[in-house]
Amino acid sequence: MAASLLAGRQGIVFGLKLAKLKKCLGSIHSWQEHTRHFFQSPWFRGVTPLNVQMPALSPTMEEGNIVKWLKREGELVAAGDALCEIETDKAIVTMESNEDGILAKILMEEGSRNVPLGTLIAVMVEEGQDWKQVDIPPPDPPAPSAAVQQASPEPPSPVAPPAAPHPPPPPQAATSGTLRLSPAARHILDTHGLDPKLATATGPRGLITKEDVLNLLKMTPVPKATPVIAAAAPLSPATTSAAAPTTTPAATPPPPGSRPNIPPLSVPGKPGAPGTFTELPASNVRRVIAQRLTQSKTTIPHAYATVDCDMAAVMQLRKDLAKEQVKVSVNDFIIKAAAVTLKEIPEVNVTWSGDGPRALDSIHIAIAVATNKGLITPIIKDAADKGVQEISTNAKALAQKARDGKLLPEEYQGGSFSISNLGMFGISGFSAVINPPQACILAVGSSRTELQLCEDSQTLRTQQLMTVTLSSDGRLVDDELASRFLDKFRANLEQPQRMALA
Repeated sequence: MAASLLAGRQGIVFGLKLAKLKKCLGSIHSWQEHTRHFFQSPWFRGVTPLNVQMPALSPTMEEGNIVKWLKREGELVAAGDALCEIETDKAIVTMESNEDGILAKILMEEGSRNVPLGTLIAVMVEEGQDWKQVDIPPPDPPAPSAAVQQASPEPPSPVAPPAAPHPPPPPQAATSGTLRLSPAARHILDTHGLDPKLATATGPRGLITKEDVLNLLKMTPVPKATPVIAAAAPLSPATTSAAAPTTTPAATPPPPGSRPNIPPLSVPGKPGAPGTFTELPASNVRRVIAQRLTQSKTTIPHAYATVDCDMAAVMQLRKDLAKEQVKVSVNDFIIKAAAVTLKEIPEVNVTWSGDGPRALDSIHIAIAVATNKGLITPIIKDAADKGVQEISTNAKALAQKARDGKLLPEEYQGGSFSISNLGMFGISGFSAVINPPQACILAVGSSRTELQLCEDSQTLRTQQLMTVTLSSDGRLVDDELASRFLDKFRANLEQPQRMALA
């Protein structure tokens, strides 16, 4: 019995110790849970951001400018809300959000220019998260330069510098014979102010070629620029007495006919010296226009054809419509006539791609509109199926949106034929540059009054003539097809009733 009591007492003691151990282990486990929750909490780790990058808002866009932020930091943003206004290579486009959340941090402020595509411009967080604790992703490190990659790990041992070679003696001028220069050689000599008598002629019959002038340019010693001493150190009396009086030689004037390779910049607030210039910042629109024009004139074989159209019937029809309070312009009739002509001659309604010509099923007329930032071509879609009054309404609305910079990408992309009208500026006629990948552009001049001899009655009559010039891509529209197009276009303008029957 004593043994059983002893065993029971030991069991009670063991149970109490086990309970204390479980309680201690429980407190340790709870402490570990709290620690893990702390280190995994957003307060410690920060909030994972939703990146907002510079999007491609047009097919030719490579970079953009941040015009205005429409949301502020800390504001709620729903999918489809306008985030900011971005200036593309065509217009100012509103960027919409693709996510729901809170705008946490704006990384590219208003006025940021030339922001490449894919650049992080802002970060967002999900709703319910602390936007002030957002983690800002570090910027991408710049690629190491080739000079750093090719640097040797060990510094080179010091080597005594070699003696400076003596400059070659300047060539002696030739004193006999008549100088004969090629155009390229003459240009290089004039640019660098070199004496043509110093060049050794190697061309036929003593002609100085471009290579001769380049060799002369290599042999001519380059004058060293002498540093300007701001203040001379004070000399001791002994040194002053021993020093001989010296005179500063005057600067050698440049040879006659020479000019600097790079004109100097002008100083703001001071009158510009001869040869100075002022650099002007180029907008994205101007840069894209320059690229497209250069591409068009260097890769598209332009062909031109001109015809005069009698606008008497169109002028009379405009007066009749004005009496019924229907106001349309001459340009509206031109747009309609061009669209109807494209419907009658679909061979002109084509574009050029890398694989060859593509026939278009729709007729979208692009009209050139001048803005403060450059030229842009909004599109009147399905112009052949619209009336002149509807074309007039669409043209006015698109022109106003173009001047305000509010055109949407689908309103200026995908045209099949362009029209540029300078008649309102008094231009009688001109030739326009094709807008790739389109095949043609029609340049319209002003109308003028001329007297024409009527062959039937041998009498004089007055005509309102307007000159139009068709610029066509020779790969797609040959001269015969361009002539047929202009002949049909002229017939549609001179007889407006034809356009209603097409």
